[in-house]
Amino acid sequence: MTSTASHDFGTLPFKDLLSLAQLSREHIDKIFATAAELKKNRELHDQVLKGKKLAMIFEKDSLRTRFTFDVGMQDMGGHAVFMDHRDARIGSRESIKDVAKNLERWFHGIVARTFKHRVLTELSEHSSVPVINGLSDYLHPCQALADTFTLHEKWGGDFKGKKIVFVGDGNNTCHSLIHAAARLGMHMVVCCPEGYEPNSKVVNEAMHIAQETGGDVDITDDVEKGVAKADAVYTDVWASMGQEDEVEERAAVFHDYQVNEDLMELAKPDAFFMHCLPAHRGHEVSAAVMDGPQSIVYDIAENRLHVQKAVMALLINK
Repeated sequence: MTSTASHDFGTLPFKDLLSLAQLSREHIDKIFATAAELKKNRELHDQVLKGKKLAMIFEKDSLRTRFTFDVGMQDMGGHAVFMDHRDARIGSRESIKDVAKNLERWFHGIVARTFKHRVLTELSEHSSVPVINGLSDYLHPCQALADTFTLHEKWGGDFKGKKIVFVGDGNNTCHSLIHAAARLGMHMVVCCPEGYEPNSKVVNEAMHIAQETGGDVDITDDVEKGVAKADAVYTDVWASMGQEDEVEERAAVFHDYQVNEDLMELAKPDAFFMHCLPAHRGHEVSAAVMDGPQSIVYDIAENRLHVQKAVMALLINK
């Protein structure tokens, strides 16, 4: 079978996806609806990006981001080319502007996974084709879209009044989840030790969004109080890529912030456990929680594929 016409999905009114702060609720709903259709009728949309080519520029190791963007392009009739920049970061051999200006002549879109967020913003500034943030030190928007799309499936789209709690380092994943939760009208709580709070700019952006949506954002170092009556509990590794020299120090700092059976008992009985992966059992999460009945981590991982396909279908196919 061949696909329905690609324009059936419509488009988003911006060129790039660098941050979820730029999305309205309508934009998120459009991405979710497109992802749901692509997931439900995967074989019907195999020509959506026929003839389109995606450049994948990665400075960091990846399992989920690399495979899901690549498979996603194949699913929709396109092709992806992987460029490994782990040894020489983008802009070290030639300017980021020149990289962007070359790639726009050969490709219809760019996914970049970088250490510095400014690399993405420079690529976006100088490229005429869409640039998608596959992760930076500041934000991880595709992950948060997969997280909330999965909750959309579990909760039937009802986000109002839901409490989602992030336990751990206020990192890039946490930042994008804050943006998404605020836009969807959720009560977002970040439980972290002093000195490891999320970026104040992100929190301020989210607080402004929450005023419009009825959501709110709280930051606390009291993990038990924070997790109480949660509808979803989320964690991530304590030391992200690029922080390998801080592993032992962070393990000591975050010792009391492990998501384990005792902590999950403070949440609602039907609360979900979430993790962006990779996970370190026995560190930020116990094996019993990670592999337990409340865990939806693999549902989220699967949905990275469908959400990112939706983003590409809506941005690249213009």
